[in-house]
Order: sequence, then C-alpha cells, then structure tokens
Amino acid sequence: MQICYTGLMRTTITLNDKIYKALRLRAAESGESISSMVEDAVKYQILEDLDDMRAIKERQDEPAVDLQTFLKELKADGLL
Repeated sequence: MQICYTGLMRTTITLNDKIYKALRLRAAESGESISSMVEDAVKYQILEDLDDMRAIKERQDEPAVDLQTFLKELKADGLL
C-alpha cells in the first residue's frame, strides 16, 4: 500500500507532559522531528487498523461463540 501526500496540515494535539518529554528526548536522540515521529505513529496505527478490518471481514461468516459456552468447552476439555 502506498500513501500519497497532497500537502501538509498543521494541527494541535494534547499530550501528557511525561509522554511529551519522552517523545522530545527520543526525537533529540534520533535526530528525527517530533512531527515526523507522531506522523509515523499515526500511520502505523492506521495500517494496523486496516489489517484488523481485513481480518474481521475475512472472518465475518464464522459462527460466533459466547464466552460462557466457550468456557464450558474449555472445562469439558480439561483445559481449565
């Protein structure tokens, strides 16, 4: 999958102070900008979500099993 850029958008995000400090230190150590690190993290999350959605679609026809039934099966099989 290739992502095409049509431009840049400036935005404001709110981070926990300690998370921001860790991000700032990591950026300083790596020589990478905070913006590029945040953008990479967001891209990673989006790609992970796409994989999850693909897996859900592939498994949508599988029969559903409720937790109580599954736990009973595990107990019957001696796994619990």
